[in-house]
Amino acid sequence: MTNSASADPSTALPSQEAIVQAVARLRDESVEMLTELVSHPSLLGQEASAQRVMKRRFAGLGLRVHEFAIDEARLKAHEGWSPSIVSCEGRPNVVGIHEPRGPVRGKSLILNGHIDVVPVGATALWSRPPFEPRVEGDRLYGRGAADMKAGIVAYLSAFDALRRLGFEPAAKLVLQSVVEEECTGNGALACLVEGYTADAALIPEPMPMVMSAQMGVMWLAIEVLGVPVHAAYAHTGVAAIEFANHLVSRLRELEARWNLPAARHAMYANHEHPVNFNLGKISGGEWASSVPTQCRVDLRLGFYPGLKPAAVRQEVEAVLNEAWRSHPHHDSLRYEVVYNGFQAEGLVVDLQQPVITELSRAHQDITGAPVQHQAFTGTTDVKFFHLYGNIPATCYGPAGGDIHGIDEWVSIASMQQVTAVLALFIARWCGLNRL
Repeated sequence: MTNSASADPSTALPSQEAIVQAVARLRDESVEMLTELVSHPSLLGQEASAQRVMKRRFAGLGLRVHEFAIDEARLKAHEGWSPSIVSCEGRPNVVGIHEPRGPVRGKSLILNGHIDVVPVGATALWSRPPFEPRVEGDRLYGRGAADMKAGIVAYLSAFDALRRLGFEPAAKLVLQSVVEEECTGNGALACLVEGYTADAALIPEPMPMVMSAQMGVMWLAIEVLGVPVHAAYAHTGVAAIEFANHLVSRLRELEARWNLPAARHAMYANHEHPVNFNLGKISGGEWASSVPTQCRVDLRLGFYPGLKPAAVRQEVEAVLNEAWRSHPHHDSLRYEVVYNGFQAEGLVVDLQQPVITELSRAHQDITGAPVQHQAFTGTTDVKFFHLYGNIPATCYGPAGGDIHGIDEWVSIASMQQVTAVLALFIARWCGLNRL
C-alpha cells in the first residue's frame, strides 16, 4: 500500500505529520512506561514480574495475550537451541497478537523484544541503584533502559499512536516479549517453535542503525584440576589457576589470528577488532596458603558469519589440547570444556529485501537523513527469524550508552524518534484500517 489517496477513505493512511504528533503526545506515557519496566529487576531467572507488566500492557492495547512457558525439552532437537544455564520454570514468554477487524490487506509483522537484562556488576560503581530509574535531561538511566526496554516501549507506543489516530494494522501484528536473549536466545526460539511466523520481523535493539550482520557467539567454561601442596612448597605443586591462565593465553592467540586482515569476513574487513574472546568470570582455589586444586573460567567467544558452532568447538578444543600437551606438567593436570549458554551462528542481512528498504524509507522520512548500517560484533535474536524461520529480519532501535556497563542510559528523544519510524513503517508495511 502506498501513501497516495484512495477511493476508499477507510484505506487511507494518516499523514506522516499526524503520526509524529501522535507519538509526541504519548511522550510522558512512554517515559512512565519505561520507568515502570526498568524498576522491575528482570535479571536472568527473575523476569516474571516484568512479564506481568507486559501482559497488562498488551491487554490494555486490546491485544490477544498468549503467555506460555519455554519447554526446553521441546527445543533441544532444534538446530538453534543453546543449553540454558538456569531453569525455565516460572519465566514465561508473553505475546500480544493483533488480528485486524477490518479487511486483511497488508503484510504481517513480528515486533520482538527481550525483557531480560544483564547483571548490574558492582553496585557501588553506580551513581544510583540500577533499578531505581531516573531522568536527567534527555537520558533515562537504569539497567535495561537501553538494552532493551526502551525498544519494547517504542513498539508498544507505535501501535498505540496508530490506535489513537483511529487506525488498526490491516495485517496480523505480533508483539513478543521474550526471556533468555542475553544468554541463549531460547525465548525467541520458543516463539518460533510455538508457530509464530510473519512476512518480516524487527527487533528494536539499542542501535539507531539497520543491522547488516551479526557475529556468532559461543559461551564455554574450562574446568581445571591441578596438584595442591602447602604454600611453603608452592614451587613443587601445579596451580590450577595458573594452568587455566595458560589455556586462556593460548585462546588469545587464536583470537589474534581470527582478527588478522586475511582471516576476516568481508562484513568486518574495516572493523577495529571484530573478534573478541572475553574472559567474563573466574573462580578457583581454596585459600591463600594452599596451591589451588581447581579453577573454572567462563568465556564468551565471537566468530564470523558462515562458521558453524561445531566447527568452532573443534578448533577451540584443538588449541586447548595442544596447550595441555605442551605444558611441562601435563601428566598432572586435567581439564574439561563445558558448553552452556550461547551456541549461536552469525549471519549477514540482505539489505535489498523489502522489509529493509521500507524501514529505511520510513527512517529517512521521519529523520530527514538516510539510515546507516552496522555490522554488529555481538549476537541478537534476529538469528532465529533469519536462519531458521525464513523470516526477513533486522535490528533497529533507540540510541543509548553504557550498555552492559555502569549507569546504562537511553535517549528519550531517540526512543520517540524510533517510535515514530516504527509507526510509519507499520502503517506502510501492514496497511491500515479505520477503527
